[in-house]
Amino acid sequence: MSDAETPAYRLAASEVASALGADPQTGLRAAEAQARLRRYGRNALTAEKPVPSWRKFLAQFQDVLVILLLVAALVSAGLWWLEPETSLPYEAIAILAIVLLNALMGYIQQARAEQALAALRQMSAAQAKVIRDGVQQGIPAADLVPGDLIVIEEGDTIPADARMVQSAALQVAEAALTGESLPVPKDTAAIAAEAGLGDRANMVFSGTAVTYGHGRALVTATGMNTEMGHIAGMLKAAPKDVTPLQKELERVGRTLGVVVIVIAVVMVGTILLFEEVHGARAVFDVLILGVALAVAAVPEGLPAVVTAVLSIGVRRMAKRRAIVRHLAAVETLGSADVIASDKTGTLTKNEMTVRRIVTASGGAKLGGAGYAPEGEITRDNGGAVEGRQRAEMLRALSAADRANNAVLQESGNGQWKVMGDPTEGALIVAARKAGLRGDALDARFRRVAEIPFSSERKLMTTVHADAERHGALLAFTKGAPDVLLGRCTHELAGEEAVPLTEGRRAAILRSNEEMAGQAMRTLGVAFRALPGDAAEQDDLAGTFERDMVFLGLIGMIDPPREEAREAVARARGAGIRPIMITGDHPLTASAIAAEIGISSGARAIAGAELETMPEAVLDRTVREASVYARVDPEHKLRIVKALQRGGATVAMTGDGVNDAPALKRADIGVAMGITGTDVSKEAADMVLADDNFATIVAAVEEGRAIFSNIRKFLRYMLSSNIGEVMTMFFGILLAEQIGLTGSGDTGVVLPLLATQILWINLVTDGAPALALGVDPVDAGTMTQPPRPRGEGVITRRMWKGIFFVGIIMATGTLLVLDLSLPGGMIEGTGSLDHAQTMAFTTLTFFQIFNVLNARSDERSAFIGLLANGWLLAAIVLSVFLQVLVIYTPFLQQAFSTAPLDGGDWLVCITVASSVLWLRELDKLARARISGGAGERPAA
Repeated sequence: MSDAETPAYRLAASEVASALGADPQTGLRAAEAQARLRRYGRNALTAEKPVPSWRKFLAQFQDVLVILLLVAALVSAGLWWLEPETSLPYEAIAILAIVLLNALMGYIQQARAEQALAALRQMSAAQAKVIRDGVQQGIPAADLVPGDLIVIEEGDTIPADARMVQSAALQVAEAALTGESLPVPKDTAAIAAEAGLGDRANMVFSGTAVTYGHGRALVTATGMNTEMGHIAGMLKAAPKDVTPLQKELERVGRTLGVVVIVIAVVMVGTILLFEEVHGARAVFDVLILGVALAVAAVPEGLPAVVTAVLSIGVRRMAKRRAIVRHLAAVETLGSADVIASDKTGTLTKNEMTVRRIVTASGGAKLGGAGYAPEGEITRDNGGAVEGRQRAEMLRALSAADRANNAVLQESGNGQWKVMGDPTEGALIVAARKAGLRGDALDARFRRVAEIPFSSERKLMTTVHADAERHGALLAFTKGAPDVLLGRCTHELAGEEAVPLTEGRRAAILRSNEEMAGQAMRTLGVAFRALPGDAAEQDDLAGTFERDMVFLGLIGMIDPPREEAREAVARARGAGIRPIMITGDHPLTASAIAAEIGISSGARAIAGAELETMPEAVLDRTVREASVYARVDPEHKLRIVKALQRGGATVAMTGDGVNDAPALKRADIGVAMGITGTDVSKEAADMVLADDNFATIVAAVEEGRAIFSNIRKFLRYMLSSNIGEVMTMFFGILLAEQIGLTGSGDTGVVLPLLATQILWINLVTDGAPALALGVDPVDAGTMTQPPRPRGEGVITRRMWKGIFFVGIIMATGTLLVLDLSLPGGMIEGTGSLDHAQTMAFTTLTFFQIFNVLNARSDERSAFIGLLANGWLLAAIVLSVFLQVLVIYTPFLQQAFSTAPLDGGDWLVCITVASSVLWLRELDKLARARISGGAGERPAA
């Protein structure tokens, strides 16, 4: 509706529907909705303009060291320009090419990470419930259009501005829009005078949250035309997640960078002071060496690689139905040692199935499972349900079907689904099994009023006009059996209401306890005939929910998921303690927990006990108890706090509005993707697309694998970089001892040239490091205890291994250099170019062998050697590129390499392989010393 028209809140609901061209009962037609979507655009706020690709690419050159390297290379090229008689500046050309290639790789990694995160945001996009063509369905909120008829319930976030056409005790929290601290009741009456946003009781607004009740509304504005859109103006890009892991890596990078830069400055200064360096070109060559060494040794690419690996891992988790909303949750998953899970829908299937109905004449069993309305109904002792018992059963199921807001639908593939509460859906399914048709019940019982369920009353009542009794009013009530029984004075026996004796009350309660002990959820149903003016009473609950006729008990079960037992066992094997927190009956909770292995029939702690339990007692209780029942959301928060006080890292599941505080307080908040409310999803770190406990365990496994892979490439990159630094530093320090003397024109003799160092950095720190990031999940990942909460990403044990490998690399490379040069400790006969090529190739292959070491700090490199195809491909690519740089004439000139013969290759590869064999011996020795126990593996 345009601003020039009368505001929707001042019009009657029928006038708003007419103005929008919408039907307040059946909604828009699908074709019309698509046409309006093209006309009005998507229901989304305008996003910040994306950063142009060219700016992203230039951002790769912001590093000071890279800028210095470019400046030095350009100066070198300028000197050649001024001295055209000299040969081409191959070094400068090679440096520029390598820097450009590194920038291109960084740009591609960043682009892929952004694409992955965008895909995840799309997967977790808000949903809306809408009625189109008379059918209720779920669609992305972005597809809503003006005129759509939306269904809103407790826990939903309002997806667009809309005019109420039906309200059942609906209340909405509008603080985000108006600053009103209390929820605002909503109704359908038109407002005659001008009113501010906070006083428009017949409107709901995009971005606000439903705290109570339910209703229907016609969308009047979407996207930037909503009130939230007017205020926001433009949606700002969400701040980039900077995880504790990334902060730690930046700190490690800075520390290592300072050390290496100091070494580089000292090295360059020593060369310039004590070596005979002749001419400006030679000075620039030395400066380029220092900058190149710093660039190669400082892991400035770590944040980009970490982001890429996290993004790849998060996408892998999404394929396993776990959608990560905050990257910090990935690393926290590796520390989780408690999973506090809901029962319904997470450990169970969330397809409630009525199993038993008990009425005055006895009990009956219902066959079938899930939401398909198929299954035989028999008496407890066998045989058909007939006569008085059948009449009682039909009356009970009719009442349960009417006091109900769920919708049972058959999808196109023959599957049945319930729109609404699963418990209410199970009652409808049971009614259909008994032969009660929905259209027939709709025609006979027209609803005229409703008293929604509340946690205080534990009852729900609907009022209907009975067409077969000339519109006489009937109240149908369902709810907690013990509460409902206290409101009843009679019981239906056959077709007659008889007084409810104390004996029958006791018998009904015994039946209730019996079914609860069998892990069934029980509901009582009752009815009451009402006077004609009853719907006009002020206190509906006080008027209707008393002096009722008890119809029967209905017992239903949400069967455990088949994979739940295995998932619980895997969690226990991984050192994670699963606990169940549910609002169900304690006996039901204990039975389900025992069946899937969470506890061995231990008593469930009830919410009422938690309410009065002192903090010190609670802290002791949560260390032992694994099952909590009849728990309110505030009790969940107390449990989480108590577990954390005991040092636990807690993953907590939730789906309701009031679960948000517990989800936020937990170390990892896990919301339900199917049954979860928008509020709970916003508060959570992770959303389960299938609401399955097994998915949480799978996510923990993936989280551990991601963290392990990050450690793998850290181990690889840092040890390789330290090997390069040691090679250069000790090569210059021990130049005379290894025969590295005599320099020709410049007076500078180096173990490796600047271009060779940069080439190693490009070839070995690129593809192999990324390939480590996608290493498959280790077989033993879920047999290790959780990572200690305060443990850093690089442990003391890892640092020992990193320096051990760096020393091996430097020692082996310098020995090969000495072997290839005349003089020194080992007499050789090769030229300087040949010797540097030998050292260059040896150090490259050291890093290729080292990538195999880096896959584990304690397991042999040969275990699962062929499991990572990407890593093998990266190794082959690195070898191929090294061959090219040695035998291609242009590259020979650019990198000052000389051809190697078969014997040379044998020496380089044999010496380089020592890092693999020595590391294998080191792992074996430590394993024998520890005897398989002691220090926890560092991955």
